[in-house]
Amino acid sequence: MSLKIKFRQMKIRFIILAATLFLMSACNQPTAKYMANSGMVYGTYYSIKYESPDGSDLQEEVDREFQRLTMIFSHYEKESTISKVNRNEEVKLEPEFVTCFNRAQEIAEITNGAFDITAAPLISAWGFGPENRQKMTQTVVDSLKAFTGYRKIKIVDGKVEKEIPEIQLNMSAIAKGYTCDLIGDFLAKKGCENFMVDIGGEVVAKGNNDKGRTWTIGIREPVENPFSNDLNAAIRLPDHALATSGNYLNFYEEDGKKYAHTIDPSSGYPVQHSLLSSTVLANDCMTADAFATAFMVLGKDAGIEVARKVPGLEIYFIYADDQGNNQVYMSEGFSQYVAR
Repeated sequence: MSLKIKFRQMKIRFIILAATLFLMSACNQPTAKYMANSGMVYGTYYSIKYESPDGSDLQEEVDREFQRLTMIFSHYEKESTISKVNRNEEVKLEPEFVTCFNRAQEIAEITNGAFDITAAPLISAWGFGPENRQKMTQTVVDSLKAFTGYRKIKIVDGKVEKEIPEIQLNMSAIAKGYTCDLIGDFLAKKGCENFMVDIGGEVVAKGNNDKGRTWTIGIREPVENPFSNDLNAAIRLPDHALATSGNYLNFYEEDGKKYAHTIDPSSGYPVQHSLLSSTVLANDCMTADAFATAFMVLGKDAGIEVARKVPGLEIYFIYADDQGNNQVYMSEGFSQYVAR
């Protein structure tokens, strides 16, 4: 057999061997898979969907991260950072606490105090916090307002300084959105390029769903039935955050009057106006969450004026007109995200 024929045979064997090794390697490669996790955090539900690069389920790691953040932000946990701050105990502030606190103060300034994390005593007294509901009178409201005011707190040398020791913080209207951002960052670090994080209606989305389409989030009709699935609109959410705040589910009635969970820090009373729900689209959910709450305090017209001054903020308001019929206002930039 000539050397030329032997070389050709060796070349063929090498090609076959290389192809076999490639196929074996391909078979051993991890397969990406869409996963769905759900549970409870901050007293509400969470729902997470993501494309896991290696097909692994990240639920346990996600839950550990939720527990870590709960022990920073939950005022229902006695040993959380915010609870210790409220008791004026010495506590080392985590970077997440400082970031959330500083953003809350910035948004408080922009909204002239409509968003205010020191409204905790008022929120609790009206029956929407960890304390028992009080019998509210103007005297009680005035006494609690003395302990309210975002300009009465600041962080100095890693500690929260209060003008009055009785000041209490409640970050629930911004921490849920921030937690969405942090869980999104966690998934991205795990190599997930497509995911959606939903915590009680605050949502962060990136990439596409398991059908290869942009994530689509529904805005509920503002009706008092908690089991209603009726939607007012469907919103495409490509690499953005969305938050909705409303008074149509979280309220109670007393002496024939309805009291909503949104408290106006300036008056000390639950809000009474035509705005039924406020949806905000932003680049991060911490911002969207806080502004959605602030706009429920400000109401439709004042909310529109503030939103126009904040770059990157788009809004979708559902409000009642003079005849009691539901109407929609959306900013010009928001319309491009509405699914047709």
